Amino acid sequence: MKPKTLAKDLLGEIPLAADLYWLLRNPEKKAFSRFNLEALNACLPQLVADVKPYSESAPRGKKVFFFASWHYWIIHTTLCGLTLRGLGHDVTLGYLPYSDYDKPIGRFDLRLQDLYARHVLGKAQPLLNPVSFLDLKPAREIPAALTRAVEQVTVFDTQYTLQREDVTGNEPIYLLRHQRNLDAARKAFAYFQKNRPDVVIIPNGMIQEYGAVYETARSLGIPTTTYEFGEHDQRTWLGQNRLVINHITDELWAARQGRKLNDEQRAWLESFLLDRQGLSTGKKFAHLWQKTERTGGAKIRAALNLDEHPVVLLPTNVLGDSATLGLTVFSKSMTEWLQRVILYLADRPEVQVVVRIHPAETWTVGPSVAEIIRAVLPELPSHIHLVGSTEKVNTYDLMEIADLALVYTTTAGLEMATRGIPVVVSGKAHYRKKGFTLEADTWDEYFSILDRTLTDLRGSPGSGTGPGYRLTTEQIERAWNYAYCYFAEYPRPFPWHLEKIMPDLEQRPISYILGPEGCATYEATFQEMAGTPIAW
Repeated sequence: MKPKTLAKDLLGEIPLAADLYWLLRNPEKKAFSRFNLEALNACLPQLVADVKPYSESAPRGKKVFFFASWHYWIIHTTLCGLTLRGLGHDVTLGYLPYSDYDKPIGRFDLRLQDLYARHVLGKAQPLLNPVSFLDLKPAREIPAALTRAVEQVTVFDTQYTLQREDVTGNEPIYLLRHQRNLDAARKAFAYFQKNRPDVVIIPNGMIQEYGAVYETARSLGIPTTTYEFGEHDQRTWLGQNRLVINHITDELWAARQGRKLNDEQRAWLESFLLDRQGLSTGKKFAHLWQKTERTGGAKIRAALNLDEHPVVLLPTNVLGDSATLGLTVFSKSMTEWLQRVILYLADRPEVQVVVRIHPAETWTVGPSVAEIIRAVLPELPSHIHLVGSTEKVNTYDLMEIADLALVYTTTAGLEMATRGIPVVVSGKAHYRKKGFTLEADTWDEYFSILDRTLTDLRGSPGSGTGPGYRLTTEQIERAWNYAYCYFAEYPRPFPWHLEKIMPDLEQRPISYILGPEGCATYEATFQEMAGTPIAW
């Protein structure tokens, strides 16, 4: 251990040592680590001045409790909290001043980061009540069911961090995350019992302390809202009393499934899906996944040396991504599904298989899907083609030549269904069992579906229950309707995307959000965040 680190650890055990250091060595009270709230610090006085007149005249609302850790979520929840205060709600922001979720931090440095957060967030008072979880006393005991839920959150954390699905519970990251998660749950449990809010609002809600606080609120029967961001600009996903990352669209679909899209809706979806294939985010997207322009199906067919045999496309998810965790149906994991299905396809030379590894895998630290596949099939047969995440291939060119899609939960499956391509879903994708995909509940059913669909693709007489070469017109229309639900209606209007908080705030300040024009666009979402049922 370095002398400086040892000294800090020793100082961390001395009461008020960090406080004294903060006063003497940092008179300007600036950030000194990755835990940086300077952008919020600079604009908070103006934000408070803008919100105050609205808060004084707004009707009395609910007791709202936000939870956040890490600086960028603290910034985001502070903006949301002030907006809800301007709408009349009484808002508390519980926070943890961590700069990293996967690295240990000494008490001394953690205390310094907390003092810094107190200094910044104190400027939001009295409109916003900041509560440091470092100050809270933990409950001596929590229910056994909550303990188990925290353990599951920690498994998700380990899978998310290492980006692999096998977890022993002995990994250093598991031990670190379990200690932090359990501490957060015990403190939240004690706090909520004494200061029960009307609603708890939590980003994501599945992993890390966010998951621990979410599970605690649910165990106490407190209404919760989880929220998360995807590729849409000026949109957020909301989950009321559920994990938003699972994208449960049942209520929305129940209200819309009988609809036929009108010309305006269809035109919007056509434009959206077309723009999604490109590289330029424009005004619709905060980010896009493709890294190369489209060249067309004929060129990609030639580049991969594909012949005229049917093409089975398997677009993968990213291992350990929170959009895949806990979404198994009949397989033990996404890894097991990949390995078993690739072994099955290895014995089917009558079709050509293209495995498209997700372009986002270039930013991951865990094993590649390619490694998962080669662990059971070191030498790929000539009819199986692996397209890596860094290869200059646009996934939509592959869709153009696909005759059948095999997916876990990727939204690419939904897009292929809108193109009339039969899609076999193996995980709990949000579009599963919506009337335009094939799905199974057991391995036997799954392989039976594959046997039948591959027979149909070869042009042999089918069993009469397979999809044939394409989906029916009715199924395609149903897929288009659902795609419009998911892309246009499920994401709620929202002014500040997490990936560009401050530029968005500059373009759409809280004073605008609380004004007549901003309220017309965004107030419903903020009220839904505070627990008002979403009126689909």
